[in-house]
Amino acid sequence: MAPLDLAIIGSGSGNSIPDERFDSWRIGIFESGVYGGTCLNVGCIPTKMFVYAADVAEIARESDRYGVHAKVESVDWPAIVRRVFGRIDPISAGGKRYRIEDCPNIEVRTSPVRFAGKAEGGAYRLATEAGEEVLAKRVVIAAGARPVVPEEVIASGAPFFTNEDVMRLPELPERLLVLGGGYIATEFAHVFSSLGSRVTVVARGDALLRYKDHEISQRFTEVAKQKWDVRLGARLERVEQVGGEIALVFQDGTRASGDVLLVATGRRPNGDRLDLGSIGLELDETGRVVTDRHGRTSAEDVWAFGDVSSPYQLKHVANHEARVVQANLLRGWDSLELDAFDHRFVPAAVFTHPQVATVGLTEAQAREQGFDVAVKTQNFGDVAYGWGMEDTTGLCKLVAERRTGRLLGAHLLGPQAATLIQPLIQALSFGLDARSMARGQYWIHPALSEVVENALLGLDL
Repeated sequence: MAPLDLAIIGSGSGNSIPDERFDSWRIGIFESGVYGGTCLNVGCIPTKMFVYAADVAEIARESDRYGVHAKVESVDWPAIVRRVFGRIDPISAGGKRYRIEDCPNIEVRTSPVRFAGKAEGGAYRLATEAGEEVLAKRVVIAAGARPVVPEEVIASGAPFFTNEDVMRLPELPERLLVLGGGYIATEFAHVFSSLGSRVTVVARGDALLRYKDHEISQRFTEVAKQKWDVRLGARLERVEQVGGEIALVFQDGTRASGDVLLVATGRRPNGDRLDLGSIGLELDETGRVVTDRHGRTSAEDVWAFGDVSSPYQLKHVANHEARVVQANLLRGWDSLELDAFDHRFVPAAVFTHPQVATVGLTEAQAREQGFDVAVKTQNFGDVAYGWGMEDTTGLCKLVAERRTGRLLGAHLLGPQAATLIQPLIQALSFGLDARSMARGQYWIHPALSEVVENALLGLDL
């Protein structure tokens, strides 16, 4: 059989590469999981649909402060699940059907695949677990990542869930144990607690979201402790199952019990499943496929992007990297005009309660890099709309270079933080300094965005 012009391993952002410019290419897409990848099926999109339902419930519970006496009479968990996956599953199936039925130049294979060296003539050999061997002139590795599960959990034999299956629980658990203190852990803690579960969050570190700016992490941890049973500095020794109860037993002899265990301790790139050594590729110390800034690996005509190679593990980063690799495939491996990844100002948001959004350097990072920094923290409750919301926890923290007013980082915690941060992302990306940003435009009064304006004006430049 003649080799494929292009093999794509992974159907998340990898599925977006073939467009009409590739109609003359013979392409194979290899996907052994659910078509469409993590974001569509078990990540960004379904989780935010659950988050929105949780936000609605949270608003109702907090309504007394506004003189509105509302309550959550009941939560129909199966109806929420049907609403989410009744929309998600057809999109996944439709995307797969489109590639199979409407794209004559594309072949979709659903068996796990790995490299098997190179064939005579230079094409790459790809072996599927179904026993098929396929040759490809070029390969894009977009294989994503998978949940990390601690050995103590695996060895116990106790049942557990990850982000990949917890949203399909048949019923809302009365008590949920969440192992982990990062963005997946805190988003699901918000979902389940707001919908009625009693949640215990167990983290090894001394704060939740501890990779964020220290002030954000500390403020969020304080808020979380008021809503959830938060166990910090916890060293897991073993997991026990007694009847229908799951217990986490810690090295200090204490324990935490629940009906369901959610493991949210990070995600591991899937490069270790591809036998990359057979084509001379090695993973770095974090398990990622190594690429240059154009998406090229050290094996000619093998490209990689997204969670399998990127330290960010964010869909908007994978989409950006996919566009770069897509353009470079068309230009050719040795082109002198290849596009490059732009990772200068990568934003991230955590859709927990309250929301968290960040971009750029933390205060500690800026100081470590030798900047003379100006820092301003503006509370949401100090601007008119935040005051009207009775907000007592939200903040906007800006870090800037004192001499030039150049923004170095922005860190928000509070309602709609993921939306409010966007003008700050724009300022960093296009080099707009704090003074120009604050005074060079109107800020709608009394919109919540005034918290950003006031933070900019408050910088001691």
